[in-house]
Amino acid sequence: MIRIHGSITSKIDQFDPRFIALVEASDRLSKKDAALWGPTAAIEAAIRLNWIDLPQSSRALLPELDALAAKFRHCRRVILCGMGGSSLAPEVIAATYQKELFVLDSTDPDYLAHALAQDLATSVVVVSSKSGSTIETACLRALFEERFTNAGLKPMEHMVIVTDPDSPLDHAARQGGFTVVNADPHIGGRFSALSAFGLVPAALIGVDVSVLLDSASDAMQNFQGVQSPAVATAYLLAYHAGQYLAFNDSGSGMPGLSDWIEQLIAESTGKEQVGRLPVVIESPTATIGGDGIRIAFTGSSDLVVEADLGAHFIFWEWVTALIGFALTIDPFNQPNVTEAKIQTSKLLDTWAGKLPHLEPHEHDGAVEIFADATSTQDALIQVINAVKNDGYIAVMAYLDRRQDQELAQLRRILADKSQRPVTFGWGPRFLHSTGQFHKGGPRNGVFLQITAEPREDIAIPGQKFTFQTLIMAQALGDAEALTSRKFTVLRLHLKDRAVGVAEILTAARAII
Repeated sequence: MIRIHGSITSKIDQFDPRFIALVEASDRLSKKDAALWGPTAAIEAAIRLNWIDLPQSSRALLPELDALAAKFRHCRRVILCGMGGSSLAPEVIAATYQKELFVLDSTDPDYLAHALAQDLATSVVVVSSKSGSTIETACLRALFEERFTNAGLKPMEHMVIVTDPDSPLDHAARQGGFTVVNADPHIGGRFSALSAFGLVPAALIGVDVSVLLDSASDAMQNFQGVQSPAVATAYLLAYHAGQYLAFNDSGSGMPGLSDWIEQLIAESTGKEQVGRLPVVIESPTATIGGDGIRIAFTGSSDLVVEADLGAHFIFWEWVTALIGFALTIDPFNQPNVTEAKIQTSKLLDTWAGKLPHLEPHEHDGAVEIFADATSTQDALIQVINAVKNDGYIAVMAYLDRRQDQELAQLRRILADKSQRPVTFGWGPRFLHSTGQFHKGGPRNGVFLQITAEPREDIAIPGQKFTFQTLIMAQALGDAEALTSRKFTVLRLHLKDRAVGVAEILTAARAII
């Protein structure tokens, strides 16, 4: 079951017409009323609402999941290649149940190297892509097929494909003799936690997914009426919170839940220059910077939502759909995610597969500065000075989120120095998350990109470009999309990762 409490719950007014409207909206949502978000959104909504049925409909997958786990029981390591909605939920599930899962949601060569270093003979690779045409997963699939073959292994005995029926990936994988699990095509990626995208990796690592479905099903019994925790939470976040929502999952036993919610809310609501931007913070007392209510899943906070993991999945999906109703936006489309993909493709075509030499404005130790700044500290000061009183800073790190994890400290440091909300995203995975909000939400962001040289580049089978060229095209393509909207975008490039990260943190801490 779900329990909400915290100081902000005193603002719940069940007689407020807006609250009453949300109660009615929740009832319509339970009936999958596609007109709930207005006539413009109705066409998209009509083919995106089957997530509501997943606590029950996904039970039909259980025999297939049992057979899948048995088929790959010789594989002790599971590697998941997926982006956004295809990877964030499985990562939370694995962390919650303390199971080993390597989530490969990056094109950074250094991060890829960790996955490739694992014993391929005892590994199964799950390739998850709803559209079946996502560039990251297509490249990763080709890479692993080649590596398995070179190791004398049959790729079809070590790979599972999860995709929508009739997608390009579905057809190619079946023709190649691979194991394919089809997901319900009438579910958007970020609402797919309880679908095949979330459950296939979970089953392969040994999680009893029926527990997640039971928890979600029980939670849904209380989503209707004036006592609904989902209605109350949507009411608070839509009408009694501003643009920023600070989430932390420390102490909850569900590491990464905040990151999953970040994608769900940011990508669903960040459009038409409105929305809610989750700021994932490190602890209950970590600096948010500026206004923002604190949301936790245990202990005390402005808002505390206590529930099991399966209940959290369906609860936050329900809340997000209701926030979309309250803000009068379509929570199911993501027009600016597609824009970033187009910009990446244009650069790859322009470069003809080879990354051109990019001359920085200035060098500062191991850091190249692509901005009109004299030093790393000067660039960071410019970022802080550029953010407005209602704005935020987004740090976008196209690095290795294992080896370069120390850089994440920059979020808190910049929040301390700027007193504004600061988000931190690992690229390119955030392009399938907060990337939509950056371009489609309120136009008050300031953006700091951090790119780097790899220790060793990795070729992509069948492509003219390498993974380093791809990740740089993703970074620079997104920068072009942001600068076209007159946003402030600065880039720091690390010639040496360890040294450069240390220099950036030292420069940030020294700002007065």
